[in-house]
Amino acid sequence: MDSLGQRIKQIRESTGLSQQALAEKLGVSRPSISQIENGERKVCAEELRKLAGIFNLSVDTLLDPDKEPQIVIRESREAYGSEAMPRMRINIPQKNLRKFKEVLIYILNKVGAKPAIGETVIYKLLYFIDFDYYEKYEEQLMGATYLKNKYGPTPLEFRKIVDQMMANGVIVEVKANYFEYPQRKYLPLRKPDLNMLKGSEIEIINDVLGRLSDMNARQITDYSHNDVPWLTTEEGKTIEYESVFYRAPAYSVREYDDAV
Repeated sequence: MDSLGQRIKQIRESTGLSQQALAEKLGVSRPSISQIENGERKVCAEELRKLAGIFNLSVDTLLDPDKEPQIVIRESREAYGSEAMPRMRINIPQKNLRKFKEVLIYILNKVGAKPAIGETVIYKLLYFIDFDYYEKYEEQLMGATYLKNKYGPTPLEFRKIVDQMMANGVIVEVKANYFEYPQRKYLPLRKPDLNMLKGSEIEIINDVLGRLSDMNARQITDYSHNDVPWLTTEEGKTIEYESVFYRAPAYSVREYDDAV
């Protein structure tokens, strides 16, 4: 139980959920979550199933402390259509590990040295890059999975990818302070491979960095909280790409034809 409790706490914290938020989703009291995480309370089979669903994991992955959620690279799928069957937008994130890495390296080369650019700000920059591109072109750029938590959109794959990049000597982690707050920064050890990025993708990335990279963590978090995809998602749930088409004009990067 100690091991399972620690596992639940680790996953809960990595997804930005508070004990109270997890308790509400699981249908128990907050002290019960504390007891579970401290190994003082057993978890029944039904609660295990619910926890796996809340964390978007299999029960097997939840129970195994040595098993991390796998980053799956899926081949891009094109939806073909005709006049009778118009092209459909693909709403399932098409994860592209190599592109994610190159976008992150691009961001770090461009703005990583700015004082306010810590991990929290990077999370939001990645979110707006992914969702802005999807809104404008109806295609995935990185296609990362973003969870809603009180700190704004959080890319689920980020920690695993960054650990791989550090192990491969592509980036380094620097722990610092931004005013009185602890900050985790990353600095690149090489230039991005621009052959991995299309011109339209670089355009969106530069636009997001130009608009948002001077914000600090609090400012960009507050800004993300007013974007429709975040507003319309339950806490702890995956933010759906399709919701980007309902953005308010202040956040939209696309001109829509209002004519019917």
